[in-house]
Amino acid sequence: MSSQIVLPRILQIGAGASKEIGKILASLGCSNPLIVTDKMMVQLGYVAKIQAHLERSEVYDDTVPEPTESSILGGVEKVKQGNFDAIIAIGGGSPIDSAKAISILGKHGGSMRDYMVPRIVNEPGLPIIAIPTTAGTGSEATRVTIITDETSDEKMLCMGMGFMPTAALVDFELTLSLPPRTTADTGIDALTHAMEAYVSKKANAYSDSQAIQAMGLLAPNLRRAYHDGEDKAAREAMMLGATLAGIAFSNASVALVHGMSRPIGAFFHVPHGLSNAMLLPAVTAFSIPSAVARYADCARAMQIATAADSDQVANTKLMDELIAINDELQVPTPAAFGIDKNAFFQVRHTMAEQATASGSPANNPRVPSNEEIVTLYEQLWAS
Repeated sequence: MSSQIVLPRILQIGAGASKEIGKILASLGCSNPLIVTDKMMVQLGYVAKIQAHLERSEVYDDTVPEPTESSILGGVEKVKQGNFDAIIAIGGGSPIDSAKAISILGKHGGSMRDYMVPRIVNEPGLPIIAIPTTAGTGSEATRVTIITDETSDEKMLCMGMGFMPTAALVDFELTLSLPPRTTADTGIDALTHAMEAYVSKKANAYSDSQAIQAMGLLAPNLRRAYHDGEDKAAREAMMLGATLAGIAFSNASVALVHGMSRPIGAFFHVPHGLSNAMLLPAVTAFSIPSAVARYADCARAMQIATAADSDQVANTKLMDELIAINDELQVPTPAAFGIDKNAFFQVRHTMAEQATASGSPANNPRVPSNEEIVTLYEQLWAS
């Protein structure tokens, strides 16, 4: 059985990679890009630094965290009315995901729901050059985007080669100013990507190699980057690890954590990485019995278990570590985050249905029923 691997055409990785934007753009035969970003990236000067290497560009900076269809429509209209030949996405996962959606809708029209799974979007949009400023989503190297439908509070999962950036400039120096909370949430998101890619039913030899390497970079450096944002070695490891984790899950798929995480974000506006962190210990405990050896491999890759440890011992250490990471990185419970208990319980069945409909839980080593997902949501509240 063969596996199809899809990657950006160009990966520019390392300190100063973002400064190569002019050369990369020219190599793609493009000269009139639309920069898709958010207002914070403009205020902090990131956009100006990129524009300094470009002869011309326009900016769309109305993207929002956890992007919605309405938040991207202004960018779609810019593409339709302009003469842009590329999109440069600058920021975390939200601007990059927004850029992917703008690229497709701007060129092909329609609404975002027209492109959500089970449809696979392989038709190309405008070429995207992604410049991540967080070590988290790996969106710069994935064929996935997620846009929320405000009318139904549903996160629409969209997949296909059409959403894969043409180039990614992975420059860890852009993450040195990230605050601890963002470092924690995006870092655990990346770790979740790597773990889920490795235990996914769609895992393959290539995605395994990327996931194992990603876990080895992320787990030992997450606390370091959280406590000392100027730790360049830790930041570099986190940035590369996040990109490798993105490559891993884009070519294998995520699983139950992400399936359950998206509805929490849509209904209660919890940042995606943070909702992943909330769920990761409970979902891992639920899933281990169906993939004992694979989760033990994760523990060894994360350097919290050794080759001498039995799989059972390794998985005990894995669970202890996931709980310890959440404690040290001050991951709140849903209640501590400010979610109303009655509101949470009222929609738990709807969240379970949306999680199942996304398809991600079907990739989990232990495939849950809707009622089991409801029970996991209830356990999350009680944790």
